Amino acid sequence: MTARHARNVHEETTARKRRRRERIPGVYLLASKRNGTLYIGVTSDLPARIAQHKANLVPGFTRQYSVHTLVWYEVHPDMPSAIVREKAMKEWKRAWKLALIEEGNPHWHDLSTELGQRAGCRGGRSKESLRRASMPFNSRIEPS
Repeated sequence: MTARHARNVHEETTARKRRRRERIPGVYLLASKRNGTLYIGVTSDLPARIAQHKANLVPGFTRQYSVHTLVWYEVHPDMPSAIVREKAMKEWKRAWKLALIEEGNPHWHDLSTELGQRAGCRGGRSKESLRRASMPFNSRIEPS
């Protein structure tokens, strides 16, 4: 292996690791309109997944029912915790989901614009600070 080839391999590996680190695992709620059809999803890369939904690149429910407005999301430190949260929320009653949205986003604004700010970070925070300050679980409306 030449020195140039070894350097290229190292740079590619480093770039791949950097891209992997930049992913933001999360759970999200999309809506067709205020109090309309809801969709709960989980992803390892929140900004990218929301962009896919917006561009109708995701076949299935969200495309069929035009469910594209990001009304709530929660960032997680890793995928296992995001998956546990998503599965729990899928068991929730609709009223609990609506209360969760209303509490953090009473006007049902599309939060995807916040994801687009400063490299996909909510409220202009860095990705790491976004991870640390992820929206807390709301025990008041979570089923017991």
